[in-house]
Amino acid sequence: MTPRIGIDLGGTKIEIAAFAADGGELPRRRVPTPRGDYAATLDAVVGLVAWAEGEMAAQASVGIGMPGAESRVTGLIKNANSTCLIGRPLRRDLEDRLGRKIRMANDANCFALSEAVDGAAAGAEVVFGVILGTGCGAGVVVRGQVLTGANAIAGEWGHNPLPWPRDDERPGPACYCGKHGCIETWLSGPGLAGDLLAHSGLRLDAADIGAAGKGDAACEAALTRYEDRLARGLAHVINLLDPDVIVLGGGLSHIARIYDNVPRLWGRHVFSDQVATRLLPPVHGDSSGVRGAAWLWGKW
Repeated sequence: MTPRIGIDLGGTKIEIAAFAADGGELPRRRVPTPRGDYAATLDAVVGLVAWAEGEMAAQASVGIGMPGAESRVTGLIKNANSTCLIGRPLRRDLEDRLGRKIRMANDANCFALSEAVDGAAAGAEVVFGVILGTGCGAGVVVRGQVLTGANAIAGEWGHNPLPWPRDDERPGPACYCGKHGCIETWLSGPGLAGDLLAHSGLRLDAADIGAAGKGDAACEAALTRYEDRLARGLAHVINLLDPDVIVLGGGLSHIARIYDNVPRLWGRHVFSDQVATRLLPPVHGDSSGVRGAAWLWGKW
């Protein structure tokens, strides 16, 4: 059977992995994403496919998870926090370079699909998968199928305003989309780092803030604010979608305290007498992006 290649085209790295018919992983590699350089990004993706197929001595199907969405009207990329992709015919350019059809979906959709198929949310009917990293994307899987939507924007949670904002959260940080106060500006890694800087003057990245935790008063306060905002953001999702499981991915998903603290906070905002939705870390972690991209062709 034809092996499956999955590619996770992220803001900081491009990762490729190939999978055999039994689901076993074949070659894997990651390289830095060329920042702001569309042509170099195409070169990197094509080069990784050539490398993987050379390692396997076989041609594979190619699925790609990428930031943003493909316009149903123009076929051009929109809504990508990797802004060099915006307005570009990414699918067409890659198909021309690779000489074959590819399948492509939002990276958060790929993450959600991987965790819904055989990950943290395996067997759940409705899954909301969130990537808390460089950006703040999300995807929806219903009965094992990615929900794309009429406008190809299902799951674009990060570009809604932070729900139930406090006075000191208005209008909120500026977002690359042109608005202020988007969920992404608060709950992405740069959002957490920016909040700490604004309140304390400390310059730390999100991973260091998470590691500092209760050992540092400023970091503890930033994490407490972060958890409250994440609880509000996810309560909004529960009110709209009522998922069985919410799975977190991305760098901030490694902050273990989130999984205890956020469900204790979101109940006050959920329009229900109880909340059965489970908040879980990913089973496949950083591998979910490439796995979900590969599964865009189905799992044999």
